[in-house]
Amino acid sequence: MNSFEIYYEMEDNLQAIYRSRLLTEILLSLNESSRKLSQLREITGSTSQAIIPKLRKLEEDHLIETKEREYCLTPVGKIVALGVADSFATVGTVSKFKYFWSTHYIEGIPTPLLKEIGCLYNSEVLYDKRTKILSVYSNQLKIIKNADHIYGISSVITEEYADSILEKVKEETSVELIVPLNVAEELKQSPYVEKLQVLKSYKNFQLKSKTEDLRIGLIVTDKCLVLSLYKKSGTEYDITTGLFSSDPKAIEWGERLFEYYKIHSDANLHGNYAL
Repeated sequence: MNSFEIYYEMEDNLQAIYRSRLLTEILLSLNESSRKLSQLREITGSTSQAIIPKLRKLEEDHLIETKEREYCLTPVGKIVALGVADSFATVGTVSKFKYFWSTHYIEGIPTPLLKEIGCLYNSEVLYDKRTKILSVYSNQLKIIKNADHIYGISSVITEEYADSILEKVKEETSVELIVPLNVAEELKQSPYVEKLQVLKSYKNFQLKSKTEDLRIGLIVTDKCLVLSLYKKSGTEYDITTGLFSSDPKAIEWGERLFEYYKIHSDANLHGNYAL
């Protein structure tokens, strides 16, 4: 059964939730915590007369129940409420950063992570301006400097970036990097090959490569996520724009994205910098 068939079969149930502002607000509220009727009145701004029929409807559908004079989600209701919350977060994230997504190549983000794009809602997109060139890049370097651990996907490499990584590794910060083949080839050349020779003796540094293009840039630390993408054409990396977030949900999303590419990397280059 495809998505359209499911929608048509469950249309009444779906519209009952999404058409009713009050039903949606109750589910979202109870998804955070159990609530008394007085609390639901305050949160929704509605009267008891308006709320109680909705509560009865949700009880009939076995989505909520009462415990100690408070309304709470049933296990099934939790599944539904999470789905509703995720759908709003997804649409909200796409709408909030519409220009960023529409002007960049997002195909580098695998489908499982695109499904969780709502985790990035509490983020900020920074752009270089004529009066502030390389501000995005400078912020990335600051984030690396203040990190206690670093996971990175590097679609491009600069000497300043390499020096920042080298400094953190020497400070015994755990650093794991993934690079595409074109960057791996650059790392064979001076001045990078000399820096990698120094890194060779550090156990807290790992470098992996992928034989295909990685049209994505990622920095994930204990404090922050930075996501950079190629421009819409997919041929030019955009160093002037980046999505930044210190939200734990966004950081966890970035860790899952890094882990995805780590699992699908082709080679571990640590200790084998002749490539």
